[in-house]
Amino acid sequence: MIEVSPDRAGALAPLQETLGYTFSDLKLLNKALTHKSYVNEKNGSLKHNERFEFLGDSVLDILVSDYLVSKFSDYAEGTLSKIRAAVVNESCLAGLARELELGKYLLLGKGEDLSGGRDKSSILADAFEAVAGALFRDGRLESASKVFLPLLEVQISNFAHSWDFRDFKSELQEYTQDKWVCTPSYKVVNELGPDHAKEFEVAVTIKNEVKGQGVGKSKKEAEQAAAKMAMESFSPPSKT
Repeated sequence: MIEVSPDRAGALAPLQETLGYTFSDLKLLNKALTHKSYVNEKNGSLKHNERFEFLGDSVLDILVSDYLVSKFSDYAEGTLSKIRAAVVNESCLAGLARELELGKYLLLGKGEDLSGGRDKSSILADAFEAVAGALFRDGRLESASKVFLPLLEVQISNFAHSWDFRDFKSELQEYTQDKWVCTPSYKVVNELGPDHAKEFEVAVTIKNEVKGQGVGKSKKEAEQAAAKMAMESFSPPSKT
C-alpha cells in the first residue's frame, strides 16, 4: 500500500478521534476509505476497499452474533438471525456511517463525487464495513469490539424488542422443550366480530396450564400474542 501523505494523515485525525482509536498503520484506514472509482482514475498501484469490506462484514457479523447470544439467550435462533440481518445491512450500516461522517473522508473518483457518492447508502455501508475490517487488521477483534459494539448496541436493542423480528412461538417452544421437555399447545377459545373483520382469541397451554392468551386478526397472529404473554411470564421485564 502507498504511504499516507502528511496532509491525508492530518485529514484522517478527526475520524480516529471520533472512533476513539488510533491506527498503528494508517495505511489500513486510508485503504478502507478508498473507493474503486478513485482507483480507476489513478495509477495501478492503488488498492480500493472491497477486500476490507469483505473482511469487515464478517467482523460485524461475529460482534453482533456474540452480543445477541449473550444478551438475548432466550430468543430462538431464527429470531437472532433476523435481528443480525437487520443490523448488518445496508440501511443500518449507512446510518451508522453517517453518524461517523465517513462520507467526508472518502477518496472518490470525480464523477462519483459529483453525483453525490459521499451520501450514497451503498458506498457508506461498504465504507463502514471496510473500516471495521481495517481496524480488525490493525488491532484485532478486541479493538474492533470496543469501537463498533457501542455503535451497534442501540440498533440491536431496537430490533430485538420489535415485534417484527420476534418469533415468540419458536422461542416458547425452545424454552419449554429445554426446561420441561414438552411443547406448547394452542387453542382458539373465541372468535370475535363479523366475518369481514373477524378476530381470534387463542390460549396457549403448557403442561395443562394456560400460560398466555392473545387476540389477532389471524390465528397465527393470535398465537404469537399468546406466546409473547407466556414468554413474558417466564422472563425478566428487561433484557438489557
